[in-house]
Amino acid sequence: MRIEADSVLPFSRERVFRAYRDELPDFTAYLPNVRAIEVKSRTDEGAIATLHNVWHGGGDIPAPIVKVIGGESLSWDDFAKWDQSAWTCEWNIRTSVFTEAVTCSGKNTFIELGADRTRLEIVGDISIDVKKVKGVPSFLAGSIGKTVESFLVKQITANLTSVSDALTKYLQSKG
Repeated sequence: MRIEADSVLPFSRERVFRAYRDELPDFTAYLPNVRAIEVKSRTDEGAIATLHNVWHGGGDIPAPIVKVIGGESLSWDDFAKWDQSAWTCEWNIRTSVFTEAVTCSGKNTFIELGADRTRLEIVGDISIDVKKVKGVPSFLAGSIGKTVESFLVKQITANLTSVSDALTKYLQSKG
């Protein structure tokens, strides 16, 4: 299933790119469905920065999913390769639940729209193989699979969109 989230931010491409890459944990206060973001590792080689962040989600989890995951909050590992020479970020997400069943990856592209405007284009794909989710009876896989897929796509898309909004608010607060 395709994930898309585009937005225009009223700041220069360099400021948007660097803040998203380097200051992400600092603007979680502006992210409604995220409790925290931890930077687990970072390496820099020229224009390339490789990061491993862990996102800790919040919000309501549908009852059918709570039954499968035991009521835990969602968290996910975000593995990202930031390329400042191309103004892109390629990412892969590994969920803490349904790890063997979910694959999610994509790319952010930062496009300059003038001195103080940047278009952030986010595209990605998510696929869920519910047959690989332990504890889900095969006769329920279809209905639970649709619920899980719908929930995860909604959660990920909302988070991607809210990051742009949060980044704008964060940068505005910095002046």
